[in-house]
Amino acid sequence: MEGELNSQKLWSFYESGVYSFDDSNAVFVDSVRVLNRFYHRFSVSPSTYYSRFFKTQTTPNSVSSTVTSSLRKRKRRRSGSRPLNERELIALQRHQEARPLLLAAHECLLKSTEVLNALKTLKGESSCSTRECDGGQRSFVDLGHVAPQLEVTLSLRVSDTDADPHPLPKEDFPSGQCCVQKVLRAFNNVVANDTQDDAVAEILSNPYIMPRESCFYMSDLGQIRNLIPAHADAGFNLIMVDPPWENASAHQKSRYQTLPNRYFLSLPIKQLTHTKGALVALWVTNREKLRCFIESELFPTWGVSYAATFYWLKVKENGSLICDLDLFHHRPYECLILGYSPGKVNNTDNLSEFKPVKNDRVIMSIPGDYSRKPPIADLLVDHVPGLKPPRCIELFAREILAGWVAWGNEPLYFQDSKYFVKKAVQ
Repeated sequence: MEGELNSQKLWSFYESGVYSFDDSNAVFVDSVRVLNRFYHRFSVSPSTYYSRFFKTQTTPNSVSSTVTSSLRKRKRRRSGSRPLNERELIALQRHQEARPLLLAAHECLLKSTEVLNALKTLKGESSCSTRECDGGQRSFVDLGHVAPQLEVTLSLRVSDTDADPHPLPKEDFPSGQCCVQKVLRAFNNVVANDTQDDAVAEILSNPYIMPRESCFYMSDLGQIRNLIPAHADAGFNLIMVDPPWENASAHQKSRYQTLPNRYFLSLPIKQLTHTKGALVALWVTNREKLRCFIESELFPTWGVSYAATFYWLKVKENGSLICDLDLFHHRPYECLILGYSPGKVNNTDNLSEFKPVKNDRVIMSIPGDYSRKPPIADLLVDHVPGLKPPRCIELFAREILAGWVAWGNEPLYFQDSKYFVKKAVQ
């Protein structure tokens, strides 16, 4: 019986990409499996999503060099050690409180041979793909300044009965379906794929893949108020925010532009909130300065009441942590701060429509490219007030999820076709 239950859980994991451990508040998320549930003609490539995992293996000499370098750094830290300041002491206390939860969750993963064995198949799955898509990264931040009137050509696959009078024939489409194209402004404009199939958005001859029933609004922070609905009952009841926090590491890598904390105070969370309220999910690093800012200024300004903290614990393909859990300035985890934005309807009956979110959940996954967060909407939907399915929006998005609105100055970043493989003709 136990073996049968384990087989069912493993089958469910292969289908959903989410594995819940028994008697634990921990889950493992295979981001590629989750995302690929929402694509039909394309699939996210494991080799590009888990690019760190697929890099060339280090040689014994390079490992030795890395270890030596690490020992030197530790020696320098010890020789130049100083007492922790007040903010660092608070950060250390937070870490000590989270540490038992993280260790217990990690132990669940290490004991799960089913999940660990599944992770070993990632390379094999990538090699079975039909072919890589062509693509090339562009800076939409720069394009927004130099070419604000840039256009996007959106190719949608629709049934013949829904097509325009002059649809474009596509040889690889099944009978009864065809392709229609729309030419739209790429910036400061809602670009929507309202079909049940993937869409291809082409900008400057470079294709970007959009999942079903999704849309993006590409602009800078000054235009975000254009997304505020005319009526609150058309607002959002799940609001994900992944701010480009000021970060020395991000500056060093030059991966994306960051903003001072005060800019985030102007986000119109109240105006975006649905009449029945919204669950707000905010990604944050372990810098105590940011945690203090969220608690004392950001959430109060947004009108959001704190509800819970989730932890994203980052692991390698063999289940080990990406770095030492107690490494002071580079923890192998980030936090997701959850809170509720009240709607305009103050109705106690609304409380029974969703489950209150529980604190201290641990989400484990192999990290993708720099700054890319795991898709965890499945873990939040039961805690969302109001509509089912919820109306969802991500602010400062760098990828697009099915059923979501993505806003930011780079919402197409991880939709570049180079991150996808084209499936066999459907």
